[in-house]
Amino acid sequence: MTSREDWKPILDELARRRGIARGLGGEERVERLMTARGKLDARTRLDLLFDRGSFVEIGPLVGGTQAPADALVAGFGRVDGRPVMAAAEDFTVLGGSIGSGSMAKRYRVCELAGQERVPLVFMLDGAGHRLTETQQSPGRAPNDLLSLADLSGQVPMVCLVLGASAGHGALTSPLSDFTVMSRAGAMFTGGPPLVKSALGEDVTKEELGGPAVCEAAGTAHNVTEDDAGAIALARHYLSYLPSHRGGALPRREGPDTGPRLLEDLLDVIPPSDRKPYKMRKVIERLVDEGSFFEIQPGYGASLITGFAFLGGRSVCLVANDPWVRSGSVDSAAAIKAMDFFGTADAFGLPVVFLADNPGVMAGTKAEREGILKWAGKMFQAQHRLRVPKISVTFRKAFGFGSSTMAANPFDHQTLMLSFPAVTMSSMPAAPGGRSANLDEQTQQRVEDAQADGPWRMAAGMGYDDIIDPRELRNALLSGLELAAARAGGATGA
Repeated sequence: MTSREDWKPILDELARRRGIARGLGGEERVERLMTARGKLDARTRLDLLFDRGSFVEIGPLVGGTQAPADALVAGFGRVDGRPVMAAAEDFTVLGGSIGSGSMAKRYRVCELAGQERVPLVFMLDGAGHRLTETQQSPGRAPNDLLSLADLSGQVPMVCLVLGASAGHGALTSPLSDFTVMSRAGAMFTGGPPLVKSALGEDVTKEELGGPAVCEAAGTAHNVTEDDAGAIALARHYLSYLPSHRGGALPRREGPDTGPRLLEDLLDVIPPSDRKPYKMRKVIERLVDEGSFFEIQPGYGASLITGFAFLGGRSVCLVANDPWVRSGSVDSAAAIKAMDFFGTADAFGLPVVFLADNPGVMAGTKAEREGILKWAGKMFQAQHRLRVPKISVTFRKAFGFGSSTMAANPFDHQTLMLSFPAVTMSSMPAAPGGRSANLDEQTQQRVEDAQADGPWRMAAGMGYDDIIDPRELRNALLSGLELAAARAGGATGA
């Protein structure tokens, strides 16, 4: 017998085990997942994430022949040509639950992402810890949650919730930078059976933690119709970020990367601060064509956050939206901003502030929601940013609302700009005057002083310049050019 013949039974066994692993939970379960539930299987999801033919699996033989890949398909590949680690829970094997083998694989994926300094994508569709293994003590074993916490701010982390996710698995979401849910997704600390047993509540998974719940709570950043949409959004998100902290920021070349005047901005923005307008219309005209990617549009709607390219450079945009509650900052908006600032600062993206608000939200509802605390935390978070900051005040800047939007002098701005028609003070003149019982003459004097605010600020170097709104894009491009040496790599650990 030759050596080749000696190898045959060994290699046949390897091929058999690999075949079992590639088959997931079997054709019948995969078919049921895709037809009855309208979802994709774990391997198809990973194929959609990675550039064609670039996926390399790790740990395919974990779980042996009884639990193929131990309900977690994992590995690495390329996304738009850049290396990325990823793992996808496999619902067709033991409901996607986490066993000791898949726990070790989860940790290994995190370990490699940190070690090789590449982004990490987790796709959730599982039942949390495997009940049949909870009786067995793992001893001093590694835990992926520890590794995920360590990775925070070191590499971009994306979590896709593509089915029901409970307990340990669901905790991947709050530890990630960006969470997308499909309409089939749901996540919670404990599922409906546990809630029924512990609290006596009859609730569906959608009522407990479906997309509508998670979007309203701010748990999920964005929601898509299906798996393919969520995976496409993950690829899109990564295109704005470096591969790791301190890495070079992506550049996007194209026909719309140069200076240009925004001639029709005067038709979009009324000079009166009492007339609303839609800030998204400004952003669409401002950024490189088609490059705005909004983050968390369904939460804290008076504040818009998102990525864009300006002059081919990747930036973060934070903008008050006067169309929603006049652009005032409420607790949800402040929390959303804090989350977004963390990503910007960790990965070196400049932050552009477009300020147009009457202050932070007032009233009993706002106070019960902790507005004083969260507005203060938002200010603190933006003040601590060490990436380039450019602040532009559009029409109004009152009280602490302007401070949250980096409109204070000596706040580390690369540029601090204003439009000429800006009303500014500690509070709006009308309610402030009524509160102070001002007479008509004094009231008019206060209103005149507020309208004169930007000229007084510019005279004292409080603003670097007062600009024509049509010059907005060109002014921002100049500021980004000035700060280019600090963007991206300058924030590296």
